Amino acid sequence: MLFAINSQDVPNSLALRKQARPSHLARLEALKQEGRLVLAGPYPAVESNDPGEAGFTGSLVVADFDSLADAQAWADQDPYIEAGVYAQVTVKPFKQVLP
Repeated sequence: MLFAINSQDVPNSLALRKQARPSHLARLEALKQEGRLVLAGPYPAVESNDPGEAGFTGSLVVADFDSLADAQAWADQDPYIEAGVYAQVTVKPFKQVLP
């Protein structure tokens, strides 16, 4: 089943994000290689694909997991959590209707 992992950053998270980004992306790439990743990306803090020093306010990952517990466990191990990027992470079942 698909699950949406919606994360909210702490204020001024850009420096923390930059430090943990390679490890964060490696985990997403592993999901992609397994055919389980639907989409992933950050929420820019301003209306731009490249927000510069404004940074980001959070992230969204939609991926396939066997259970809510598995999705939560995967989310709990995100390098951004260890680095202090995320203030809050919510994991919910997700039903893709389109496309």
